[in-house]
Amino acid sequence: MLEVDRLGFRYPRGGWLFREVSFRVAPGSVTAVLGPNGRGKTTLVRCAAGLLAPREGTVATDGAVGYVPQARGGAFAYDALDMVVMGRTRLIGMFSTPGRADRAAALAAMDRVGISHLWDRAFPTLSGGEQQLVLIARALASQCPTLVLDEPSTGLDLHNQARILVLLRRLVADGMAVLLTTHHPDHALSLADSAVLMMGAGDVRTGAAAALLTDDALSELYAVEVRTITYGEGGRRRAVVTPYALPPGPHPPRH
Repeated sequence: MLEVDRLGFRYPRGGWLFREVSFRVAPGSVTAVLGPNGRGKTTLVRCAAGLLAPREGTVATDGAVGYVPQARGGAFAYDALDMVVMGRTRLIGMFSTPGRADRAAALAAMDRVGISHLWDRAFPTLSGGEQQLVLIARALASQCPTLVLDEPSTGLDLHNQARILVLLRRLVADGMAVLLTTHHPDHALSLADSAVLMMGAGDVRTGAAAALLTDDALSELYAVEVRTITYGEGGRRRAVVTPYALPPGPHPPRH
């Protein structure tokens, strides 16, 4: 469980990125944070994960939070298993040496996400999708009940996006609480129970994903026409379609 209450953040001498943000991520559920670049999505989830101190509000959890950043390669050629063992630091202490039990826990986490065969591969040599799975396994190795992910599918092809989504569904089915940012509204429609729409510093909307992720709200959020379509048995699946046509009127460049 992760609960955010009236959270606010701004950098020194800067304006507020967001204020009065409240939501709860229950066990066995997913909350997706959506918004254009620069609206503070990453800052919000880093505050929620305890990596940044908010200027206002509180964050409460019922245990450790595993944080999964965007995969961006690596400067050091650690093998995949060593990368995952790093997730055990919280449990063994900063200056302790991982033991046999820690390596076993790391291998179990890699098996859980389907990458145990990559244990001896150097992290920088892995594909983007494989690197992302290693980072998720690293978070799971910390035995956290809550997972926070920053754009887990960024830069991945459709196959690897599907791998990440299927894995997250499986983790949620096992009772994990998941908070993630995404630039893919269709991923949120497919996966999320709740959503956070970062329309602006003073306009952050939270609630049930089905109620928030409407055509009008998504079009307003991204300032481009967005339409959702329903397909599949029973009409339960939804996808996002956009002609990439801006609405009438002047369009100053976005920053």
